[in-house]
Amino acid sequence: MNENLFSSFITPTIVGVPIVVLIISTPSIFFPSSPRLISNRLTSLQQWLIQLMLKQLMATHNTKGRTWALMLISLILFIGSTNLLGLLPHSFTPTTQLSMNLGMAVPLWAATIITGFRHKTKASLAHLLPQGTPTPLIPMLIIIETISLLIQPMALAVRLTANITAGHLLMHLIGGTTLALTSISPTISLTTFVILVLLTALELAVALIQAYVFTLLVSLYLHDNT
Repeated sequence: MNENLFSSFITPTIVGVPIVVLIISTPSIFFPSSPRLISNRLTSLQQWLIQLMLKQLMATHNTKGRTWALMLISLILFIGSTNLLGLLPHSFTPTTQLSMNLGMAVPLWAATIITGFRHKTKASLAHLLPQGTPTPLIPMLIIIETISLLIQPMALAVRLTANITAGHLLMHLIGGTTLALTSISPTISLTTFVILVLLTALELAVALIQAYVFTLLVSLYLHDNT
């Protein structure tokens, strides 16, 4: 129980060299491209799920927005697979790092904003001032809308970081409690173990849901600017 509670969030190193890049690239091996004309069942299932997610994400987009299809589907697969990777014992979850999540959120958000100002300049500027605003409130509302626009990437990154980190901390605490109670009270230890199993199942769902929410919000930002 003397282990640091946040030790699992420290960037792993080998001989002092961070191996984050290696860890981030690891999930890509779970999505192989089959060289065969007829894919096996696992590959067929993956392709069906990808097509289902892509259809859901692109349902409300016009032709210009659908050019982001490859980017969005790659984003949801990357976040989902790295979140699931972090549920393995003695593993590292890159999405618990706010810096990495900001590195994904800021460029994608900036790209949607630039796209909006490039193709729909008047409509993008109109979002900063709701229609029918009284004249005395115009300066204040413009400032408020500008601030709300600028905090969108921060909200994206913080939401993903907080949800993944909170789940891992809770699993760490309950797992440590279960181990400590094994020699003291086996009955209570069994109860906490059942809670841990249920929490692990919940975290599996949270890992996938957070990947979908992150990508869906980026898709909505794109929809507003195309």
